[in-house]
Amino acid sequence: MRFVDVILPLPLNGTFTYSVPQQFEDQVKAGCRVLVSFGRNKQYVGLIAGAHDRQPEGYEVKPLLLLIDTQPILLPHQYKLWLWIADYYMSPIGEVFKAALPAGLKAEDGYKPKTETYIRLTETYRNETALHVALNLLQRAPRQLKAFSDYLTLSGWDEGEGGAVTRDELLNEGHTLQTISLLQKRNMLETYEVEVGRLNHGGEPHPENIKRLSAPQEKAYNEILFSFLKKPVTLLHGVTSSGKTEIYIHLIQREIDQHRQVLYLLPEIALTVQMMERLQRVFGDRLGIYHSRYSDAERVEIWQKQLSGHPYDVILGARSAVFLPFQRLGLVIIDEEHETSFKQQDPMPRYHARSAAIMLAHQPQEVQSLPIEKGEAGGGPARVLLGSATPSMETYYNARTGKYGYVQLTERHAGIEMPEIQVVDTADLQHRKMMSGPFSPLLLTRVREALERGEQAILFQNRRGYAPLIECKQCGWVPHCQNCDVSLTLHRQMNQLTCHYCGAVYQVPLACPACGGTDLQTRGYGTEKIEADVRDIFPEARISRMDLDTTRTRNAYERIISDFGTGRTNLLIGTQMISKGLDFDRVSVVGILNADTMLNYPDFRAYEHAYMMMAQVSGRAGRKNKRGLVILQTRQPSSPVIQCVVRNDFDALYQMLSTERREFHYPPYYRLVYVYLKHNKEALVETASQEMGFRLRQWFGGRVLGPDKPGVARVKSLSIRKLVLKLEPQLNMADVRKYLALAQQQMLQDKRYASLQVYYDVDPL
Repeated sequence: MRFVDVILPLPLNGTFTYSVPQQFEDQVKAGCRVLVSFGRNKQYVGLIAGAHDRQPEGYEVKPLLLLIDTQPILLPHQYKLWLWIADYYMSPIGEVFKAALPAGLKAEDGYKPKTETYIRLTETYRNETALHVALNLLQRAPRQLKAFSDYLTLSGWDEGEGGAVTRDELLNEGHTLQTISLLQKRNMLETYEVEVGRLNHGGEPHPENIKRLSAPQEKAYNEILFSFLKKPVTLLHGVTSSGKTEIYIHLIQREIDQHRQVLYLLPEIALTVQMMERLQRVFGDRLGIYHSRYSDAERVEIWQKQLSGHPYDVILGARSAVFLPFQRLGLVIIDEEHETSFKQQDPMPRYHARSAAIMLAHQPQEVQSLPIEKGEAGGGPARVLLGSATPSMETYYNARTGKYGYVQLTERHAGIEMPEIQVVDTADLQHRKMMSGPFSPLLLTRVREALERGEQAILFQNRRGYAPLIECKQCGWVPHCQNCDVSLTLHRQMNQLTCHYCGAVYQVPLACPACGGTDLQTRGYGTEKIEADVRDIFPEARISRMDLDTTRTRNAYERIISDFGTGRTNLLIGTQMISKGLDFDRVSVVGILNADTMLNYPDFRAYEHAYMMMAQVSGRAGRKNKRGLVILQTRQPSSPVIQCVVRNDFDALYQMLSTERREFHYPPYYRLVYVYLKHNKEALVETASQEMGFRLRQWFGGRVLGPDKPGVARVKSLSIRKLVLKLEPQLNMADVRKYLALAQQQMLQDKRYASLQVYYDVDPL
């Protein structure tokens, strides 16, 4: 009898053995999906890890219910990557399965293409005269008038264009389904469904659109190729606007010419929009896009296409694209490699896409479906190019110590100067009562001048919502989340208080529940309040806001970026989303409203991340034709990090942080593992964490710190404790993982801890 070991999409370690019914015996292969019964007759779609004829002992083996695939959907080198992620990040293989496959490949009945609801004018109102009639009819219905006017603006009808608008985009403007429904009843607007997530049909490739490299770019390109002869991973350290993307395009074309595939990873979906347009102009329908904002239907189709004989040559995507099947991978490009978005936080597996991509590139690929020409074999180990203007400490350390290759690009493209950075001491201005809310006089003057010249400005505030908290002026009461130990953020447009940890929503109180006072004041500034204030100060400005609240829909990113890129809007307000490599031609002024929120964050990486964010957002200024200006507002103008930003001196920052990191045993000189314990009873999680700390110290001694409460010690009604392991790089990580697993196993044998959650964050950010 034949048996198969099956991985299930459950938080369980290892595989489960099933017998193979006779009708499937000749068809079962590793990497194929099967339907199995597990537990109390629950059914799951699992993946075959291997087939054999060894009869398991001690229990009755269940048979497979159904063989879903006749050909593998998971290639051998992908499975090796899964095993590495499960082992290194201490995550059950079932969790890797859940994260890696699109939902449609984990369902027995496949997937159904998703649709998105769009809005358009009815036939009656698709002319200028009828639009004026509609606007007059709505004068006595202000909410409907506002919704109708916003639709005209979003669609471009107010400028005679008439583009597509999704219903969600209109809802994002603060309108309700009821208001939209009333406009439908008036026969002014109508809805229609569009299937979203179709594959890219970008037309024929046009390699002739590849621009010629400048002399510095050509030098860097050749140095990269030379570095690849000696090192599998190379860092391209190029200042902002130095033309790294053009080098990437030349490298991609080189791989295509040699019949190899390329994986191009970006940290943010917002970046994917601009990069997609750039790459499509060159590579046409050879380019595939893969990230979480695409429909599940599309992600399944891309997965299947990559297994076919005619896969995409280039995949552009966010971190999940590392799980796609590649059959002849030659190059992995990880742009903005320093970005924390490459690290998966929740749920498991808490993998870093940069590390996973390096491991993927290291694996020789076995060809599944590609046509093989005489003398050709499957793909060998690929090369990895890490690109950044502000590399992570770990990557820079690896490059400077020779583990990675290192190539520099120190000049901005076309001779453009680095932006001038003027530091504004907000503490002094506040003392002299010269600040206008969060804006200094210098910032307001320079933004006004830029707008009057027909140029654009960006304002950076790394906090979304209207205000971080509201407070009773009489007694100091502040509303907190019932499930988490955090204050609630006010979102005025939605008129609600929101917890940014669990997503709970609360009504805004009319009076203080503690003292009955009605003077409830906002404290601090989020991007929504910045936008409201800026609209009052610059009523003539065409303003857009880019944060998590305004980019929830798939089209929202594209519309905001397109509007700003074409000049339809001229003042962009946003969180760190706007700092990540976006390329706009007419931005002459960038304002960093409050650098202190980044500098004062209680984390050993705070200075590193603050420098990266400020340097990156500064790089948006002066991209073409003229030098840009950055107004950096801070209460700590003499901070060494601020001075490094002003001088664009990454080496000085690295040297300063290296001394601290080495002395206090932090990366890149030591490895970190965080151990988290969660339970709904605080006393129990405290006892358990003390016991876990005691057990770990028996093996690791003084390398164990804690337990301690993290900054937010209760999330979703679960109390949290954290232990920190600081480990020398030469320690055997397999032994470390073994001892951690053993300590957890011993803990969970105690019935008191049966419902205790224990998990690990390896190489945390």
